[in-house]
Amino acid sequence: MKAVLHYRASPGFRAALSAIRGARIAVVDESDETGFAREIADADVLLHVLKPVTESMMEAAPRLGLVQKIGVGVNTIDLEAARRRRIAVCNMPGTNSQAVAEMALTLMLAVLRRVAVFDPQTRAGNGWRPDPDVLDRVGEIAGRTVGFFGFGASASRLAPALEALGARVIYTARTPRAGREAAFRTFEALLAEADIVSLHAPLTEATRGIFDAAAIARMKPGAIVVNTARGELIDETALVAALRAGRLSGAGLDVFAREPVEPANELLTLPSVVVMPHLAWLTPETLARSMDVAVENCRRLGAGEALLHRVV
Repeated sequence: MKAVLHYRASPGFRAALSAIRGARIAVVDESDETGFAREIADADVLLHVLKPVTESMMEAAPRLGLVQKIGVGVNTIDLEAARRRRIAVCNMPGTNSQAVAEMALTLMLAVLRRVAVFDPQTRAGNGWRPDPDVLDRVGEIAGRTVGFFGFGASASRLAPALEALGARVIYTARTPRAGREAAFRTFEALLAEADIVSLHAPLTEATRGIFDAAAIARMKPGAIVVNTARGELIDETALVAALRAGRLSGAGLDVFAREPVEPANELLTLPSVVVMPHLAWLTPETLARSMDVAVENCRRLGAGEALLHRVV
């Protein structure tokens, strides 16, 4: 059983992979097209992280039986092509929930405390002479209402921590959650009520661009938006306009509509924005949990058993 991990793996991750028994795993950098073509030609499993999996990739892998997403979202995989070719697609719900929850909290706090402003000022020796206007725009989690757009594993894990810090939690989802019915809101009601809106929904045709100019206009003046889900949920032009106008007071973004994010993206020029390079999910702990699932699905594929978390 041969698997190809299409990812620029760190030295620590490579060492962990080399210790796995029962599966032969070739690691190929996402930029190495020649190496990928060589390794995928006789691969049984593709371990997919971020670079889109296209039909041409599947065509180049006649033995491929499984595309295993390292994570949850499968919007970067050509699912119809996989169905036509009878290639299974599986994901890993829950493996990165802790890491994403912690990153969402990190971004909330970083925006509230204006880390993007004070960090470079402090390094330059100017941290003790801050702009008084910036001091007026810092704040605390306590006393604020945090609204979750989507209330899956990461959001439901983060909610009690926010409440312990003194926040009030509301959410919108397809259906109310047992035990949290009173906190359920419609999308429009959540926008109007939340001081911080944190995105935790998958990218679908229904959610693509849902945070457009009209939705942002419904948000509370001075609200903050945090996105650890998918960049395409937000109309970035509308977000820039709202931030420049002071309609929103800040944003914490781990994801962007186009990735890697272009240096010319206006969001990168705004001091009210804290950014990360789509790493909310990525910790050694997440990778260890993920590889447990991946190795088990490799075993099941070889044994002809039902796969875990099959999407296609």
